[in-house]
Amino acid sequence: MFEFDKIYKPELIEQDLYNFWITNNFFVANPHSVKKKYTIMMPPPNITGNLHLGHALDQTIQDILARFKRMAGYEVLFLPGTDHAAIATETKIVQQMATEGLTKKDITREEFLERAWAWKKKYGHLIIEQIKKIGSSCDWTCERFTMDENYTTAITECFVKFYEENLIYRGERIINWCPNCRTSVSDAEVNHTQTDGKLYYIKYYIKNSKNQDFLCVATTRPETIFGDVALAVNPDHDLAKTLIGKSVIVPLTDREIPIIVDASVDPNFGTGILKVTPAHAYEDFEIGRRHNLPILKILDSRGYLNQECGEYQNTERFVAREKIVKDLNAHNFIEKTENLVHNTGHCYRCESTIEPMISTQWFCKMAPLAEQAINIVKADEIQFVPKHFDRIYFQWLTNIKDWCISRQLWWGHRIPAWYCENCEHITISRHTPNACEKCNSKSINQDPDTLDTWFSSALWPFATLGWPKKTKYWSFYPTDTLVTGYDIIFFWVARMIFSSLKLTKKIPFSKVLIHGLVRDAHGQKMSKSLGNGIDPLDVIEKYGADALRFALISGLTPGNDSRFSIEKIEGARRFLNKIWNAARLIYLNTQDIGKNNNNFIYNTQKISSWHNSWILSRFNNLTKIVYENLENFEYGIALQKLYSFFWDEFCDWYLEFAKFDFKISNTPISRETKNISVYILQNTLKLLHPFIPFITEKIYKIFDKNFLTITTSSYPEFHPKFVDSEAEEKINKIITLIKSVRNKRNTSNTKIETKISVYIHCADPIKNILKQYEEIIIFFIRALKIEYSSDIQNAQNNSQTSVIILDFAKIYIPNTELLNTENILSNINKEIAQINSQLEKYKILVNNPEFLMNAKETVISDTKLKLENLEKKLKDLTIEKLKF
Repeated sequence: MFEFDKIYKPELIEQDLYNFWITNNFFVANPHSVKKKYTIMMPPPNITGNLHLGHALDQTIQDILARFKRMAGYEVLFLPGTDHAAIATETKIVQQMATEGLTKKDITREEFLERAWAWKKKYGHLIIEQIKKIGSSCDWTCERFTMDENYTTAITECFVKFYEENLIYRGERIINWCPNCRTSVSDAEVNHTQTDGKLYYIKYYIKNSKNQDFLCVATTRPETIFGDVALAVNPDHDLAKTLIGKSVIVPLTDREIPIIVDASVDPNFGTGILKVTPAHAYEDFEIGRRHNLPILKILDSRGYLNQECGEYQNTERFVAREKIVKDLNAHNFIEKTENLVHNTGHCYRCESTIEPMISTQWFCKMAPLAEQAINIVKADEIQFVPKHFDRIYFQWLTNIKDWCISRQLWWGHRIPAWYCENCEHITISRHTPNACEKCNSKSINQDPDTLDTWFSSALWPFATLGWPKKTKYWSFYPTDTLVTGYDIIFFWVARMIFSSLKLTKKIPFSKVLIHGLVRDAHGQKMSKSLGNGIDPLDVIEKYGADALRFALISGLTPGNDSRFSIEKIEGARRFLNKIWNAARLIYLNTQDIGKNNNNFIYNTQKISSWHNSWILSRFNNLTKIVYENLENFEYGIALQKLYSFFWDEFCDWYLEFAKFDFKISNTPISRETKNISVYILQNTLKLLHPFIPFITEKIYKIFDKNFLTITTSSYPEFHPKFVDSEAEEKINKIITLIKSVRNKRNTSNTKIETKISVYIHCADPIKNILKQYEEIIIFFIRALKIEYSSDIQNAQNNSQTSVIILDFAKIYIPNTELLNTENILSNINKEIAQINSQLEKYKILVNNPEFLMNAKETVISDTKLKLENLEKKLKDLTIEKLKF
């Protein structure tokens, strides 16, 4: 059966080709190879996730890089894996349990973990299978999971090492708390959104004031007044000097709190006076530490007010807010209320409002780790692409606070800390201890908390390669390029850098390639609520993975958001069909030649035709440019160059030239053109392979049944011997002439079947070039004849001749042949009819006495002017009509 169907059908080839690649281990990295190593670590997607366009872009960029480097001669390890996604996965399991009428209180921790591993076994591989559909050339023999036994060993080693070096401690600090999930959450798990709220101006009466003087304090959370331990003013505040030493009474209580001065207070927010609630606000906590203030916690883990709040105890925070505001108003404690739009943190899983809350947790000291991470990027040992993204990195690390690493979850890496019931000592150990290391008591219990997911993913570049052991894959470390979005530069990238520097004494990667978000055709962020989302799996099912990859990379620039639309996918499909059809044409015309086209090209001492020299020269220049683009991560530019070359030069021009040679079988020029057409096609397929791997592999294997695979073949190299600027100049003149005449035909509405006479005035060297390609030129411009004789003088003096002026020739075409007289006359007659209709209306107006008496002078003059212009235009059209 002939393999080149008339229509390209990706659904018939993509899955089979991917299975072929995997079966033959083309993506498996050899740690013992003598080749230069190149390592890419896939940012591990959550096992709860489904493939979205962000994943698809991320995977496509990585795969382009992996395939390119593999073809360029590197031993490539493209290591895949997934993240256990502690809070996301636990939420899914809790939701699943809810359908059975169960909560975490109804089962043991061990029973919950059994459910979690069963859930992972059932659903954890789904996103990996979806990633495979894109064509990602990962080494699946090295697939890792952040809860693997070896990975867990690495997490424990990291925790213990950091603790031994006094970088991890347990203490009370403000953290992000989700009252619904009942756990601390990382900054990355907090979505900040603009929320409609209110700003309440609450009166705090000054103690012992004879005139009932008060200070007005603005707050968005009036329920937290029960946690107030001071009021603070900026030292530059007008009232600062008069308030020092005084105190106020907290509204709705009899509690007295001092007035303090602190430079961190913003004198321009609200009234410039801050209520200090150290247990429930980050800034307040720091103020409290500086001034040695007490801490009053007024919320429990559910988000309910506690015993510190009197009659409001056991009331949910937002319900309590309404009651408290009502009572504050009733006792004249609220001076005014303003509507306010402000940023509010929400849990990314359950969307509950995050509560800043004091809590005893495990923390990692960031200052010493951040310093080293900053210095390594400043020294350019790690480079961000584009470079300006290092500013985000520096900003976060420069202002970093200690990192809360403990989570009140069951799914995740358990903290390796054991508490003694007798002496309260905490034993930190790499292995489960039998007794307290201090008093030797057997009554010890492991900390129930787990570690933040980002703590484990921070070890991804090296824990996946066996650290703390030096496995056979350690030769692939440090890795080379990390591909990721700009939204997790500080959440993940920075943490990998300082963890690697501390634990391995090496950088984790040398380049961080940042890409933007995928937006819709109008630049809007894709979302379910807007209904503008596109499922990449639907695209693959309908158009194929190559079309998806092409559309994602088309127009892409590093670091910038990109636009994605069905129109882009349709354009990608048209290009794939163009490749298929061009390959089919070449295949049908080259069955009489051998397949070793490279040897034919390289062994040929001289190319005999200009168009063959031209295409070889253009291709070699393309090879050099595309290679440089890929080395500089300019994938969008590289793809555009390939697209333009293949469609505009190879298909639209070269193959049209080649068709004339194909007709003359078994001649030197025919064999040369056939070999070169196959050579250019096959090597362009190699250049395109990293971008669109399926169609390029399929076509190459049709041409050469003995060829194994493009994936491990050599990437095309630049050959200076094939650069021929003279041939390029000559063929470009021919193309320019053809384009110019065809453009004149189009603008003159010349019928396709109409053949024209063409007279060319040029120097003899140009005439010799054009004469050699005259048959092709006549075909393209549909010429009746081309003359280079004295008839040019006659044409030049004929006013009925159209002239095209080029920098190397003048072209004359008789208007009687060029112009479509029938269409022109029809258009002129239509325009005359329209003008006559308008003239009739204006003549009626200017001859109407009533109009002339009542209309404004400006209207009358304007009407007469329009009438005059129309009459002139009618006269011109009548004269023009006589020419035909």
